[in-house]
Amino acid sequence: MGVTGELMSLIEVTVPDIGDFKNLPVIELLVAAGDRIEKDQTLASLESDKAVIDIPAPESGVVESVKVVLGDQVSKGTLLMTLTKLLGAEQAQTSPASIAEQTAAPAEAAPPVAEAPAPAQPSAPAHSPASASIGETAQANAVVHAGPAARRLARELGVDMAAVAGSGRRGRVSRDDVKHYVKATLAKPSGLANGDGGLGLMAWPQVDFSKFGPVERKPLSRIKAISGAALHRNWVRIPHVTNHDEADITELENLRLQSADNLAKTGAKVTLLAFLIKACSVALRKFPQFNASLEGNDLVLKQYCHIGFAADTPNGLMVPVIRDVDRLGVVEIAAQIRELAGAARDGKLKPEQMQGGCFSVSSLGGIGGAHFTPIINAPEVAILGIGRAVLKPSWVGDADSGRCVPRLQLPLSLSWDHRAVDGSEAGQFLTWLKGALEDFRRISL
Repeated sequence: MGVTGELMSLIEVTVPDIGDFKNLPVIELLVAAGDRIEKDQTLASLESDKAVIDIPAPESGVVESVKVVLGDQVSKGTLLMTLTKLLGAEQAQTSPASIAEQTAAPAEAAPPVAEAPAPAQPSAPAHSPASASIGETAQANAVVHAGPAARRLARELGVDMAAVAGSGRRGRVSRDDVKHYVKATLAKPSGLANGDGGLGLMAWPQVDFSKFGPVERKPLSRIKAISGAALHRNWVRIPHVTNHDEADITELENLRLQSADNLAKTGAKVTLLAFLIKACSVALRKFPQFNASLEGNDLVLKQYCHIGFAADTPNGLMVPVIRDVDRLGVVEIAAQIRELAGAARDGKLKPEQMQGGCFSVSSLGGIGGAHFTPIINAPEVAILGIGRAVLKPSWVGDADSGRCVPRLQLPLSLSWDHRAVDGSEAGQFLTWLKGALEDFRRISL
């Protein structure tokens, strides 16, 4: 290793607890054997359906061996690599014999301890993993010969690498192979292979935009590419209906500003979103069919209340989940919004912090706009969209003695799954929520 004067200890780096996720692909290997690393330095990245999970170094040291290659599927406990930790003389109390055993020449790489159905293959250079059948019927965890560039393009386009026939040596898949596969798939007349959900629609138009003027091609961010497929599935498979209304939040905004003044000395900041999420938690308790999920012909009614909110990040929208919202006060909810939104923007949101949601809130208040149709975040059955509050003239009093005064109106858009909820229930839910926002005394802070 080129290190002298220091004793060494071998450390195994395994996949930590990543929640319910299993068989996640390795999309980046940021170190190689012989590299010297620092504690908490990112060693590798895994990809779930919502985020990229970075694996940090547990200690400073030198990479002894890497046990996985790009594309390998790993789960909790899978061995990723081994590190040689450098020990100072004052720490060196291990016997010379045991140290010699630990620092002996590394054995052949052991197969990862993955929970995939097919046995994982021994570690090998990225360009020559063990061969596997490649075709449209290949299993998702099949080993595919491909370099990082081809795999990156496949991820960006949502292509299953196991379905692409490689033209290179030993069936190696190139970028051109991925492009040819996409073109051939789009050219198919109908069905799932045409990307239309089996609706038999015409193929997507293929246009050479450069014929009409200069163009620039920019790949979607990883989060947008992954979430886009989920959004398309949800929009096609869920019978969406959206109810629109407006809530007079003049008094609620006054309450929020008073709370902000009272909390100024503590450094806490309460936003309108915190009040909205609290109101939604009470509404979900009063209308339990909205705090549910469909499983076949059964409606699974949840006895807990976890609410997700859309957080804008440089790479796209993410949905952190606040747990047990019904047990929290508005100030506590505001603190969790700040913490989770900050983690999302910094790319440090953990998988478990985006799981278990019962209901979602998508707010455009800080951007602008009024009503819209938010897409339900399956397996939830409803989502609330919030527009920007606007001062509007409102008639107060009766026809004879009333007057027109400015009131702060908040646009509300409730999308719901018509399989789980009917129109009457949706109307009652939104009417109650509107009333609660207009008179927040109905809800305990």
